[in-house]
Amino acid sequence: MKQAAEPGLRPTKLRARHLLVTLLLLLAVVLGAILLGAIDLGAGRVLGEIWAQLTGGVSPLSAQEAAILWEIRVPRVMLGCLVGAALAGAGAAYQGVFANPLADPYLLGAAAGAGLTATVAVVAGADTSGGLVPIVAFAGAIGGVVLTWTLGRAAGRGTMTLLLAGVVISAFLTAVQTFVQQLDTTTISKLYSWMLGGLGSPGWSQILSVLPYIVLAGIVLCCCARLLDVLTLGDEEAAALGIRPGLVRMLVLGAACLATAAAVSMSGLIGFVGIVVPHAIRLLVGASHRILIPLSLLGGAAFLVAADVAARTVLAPAELPLGVVTACVGAPFFLVILRKGARNGRA
Repeated sequence: MKQAAEPGLRPTKLRARHLLVTLLLLLAVVLGAILLGAIDLGAGRVLGEIWAQLTGGVSPLSAQEAAILWEIRVPRVMLGCLVGAALAGAGAAYQGVFANPLADPYLLGAAAGAGLTATVAVVAGADTSGGLVPIVAFAGAIGGVVLTWTLGRAAGRGTMTLLLAGVVISAFLTAVQTFVQQLDTTTISKLYSWMLGGLGSPGWSQILSVLPYIVLAGIVLCCCARLLDVLTLGDEEAAALGIRPGLVRMLVLGAACLATAAAVSMSGLIGFVGIVVPHAIRLLVGASHRILIPLSLLGGAAFLVAADVAARTVLAPAELPLGVVTACVGAPFFLVILRKGARNGRA
């Protein structure tokens, strides 16, 4: 006779209803972001244009309106989906590897490395809206992680050693970045606008340049989700099951760092996405990485697109830095988590 599941038992596999609800949420947010803008295209007419593109029918939009939709709004929403998915998925992966719910995608020096190389490029005369800054920011993010990994491996092989190496490298690169900024104070305002994060007005070429990295990283993280669940039992138990803990951690961190570098190169530094989204999903459906990582990818996309809508509409026609919006959501979220943790501790 089959026993009933325990009342407090959380699922350990991704259920169809969880995936369906998250996909519907993402679809609703994406449609809302496409419909909203400084120029009112009309919801019915926008939906008619999308249907015309799918069926080959006649569009209700003019050529100029169609250009606004497909060359400005849709690319920005798509970039928001990619960046949000990358940061949230990387955050969930970092938290699993380090067994620390406060770990975020910038933990191993990706943000500091990207910030330093972007600063050097801007001081040298590059425009933050041009194509050079994302390239050097991507290289800097990868370089920061490589430095952290090299230092961590030289000092020891544990995850705690790698974590401390990330703190050291981040502090050092940030100090160098501050020094470079002081060499040319006229560039500080441009740098801050990039460092506070934003999606800007990306073109399809920019989206296609980061798409392979984020898709590849997402596939690797989803494939490694079950292995991360096994690692929560301990390295000895995992090894007894034929799993190599060190190799799994290296693969997961490599994928997470690749996703983070691609995201930072396009959007600058956007905080809290990699912490808020995995935490929220963990509270709703449980901590199994087989659930957490796929839903974090989808939930991160929805969260960042929604935050971008708020950034460009709250003070319209002015636009808030996207990092400010995510921080305004993340800070109260952490207060709620801390209060809940305190109550559980007293219970």
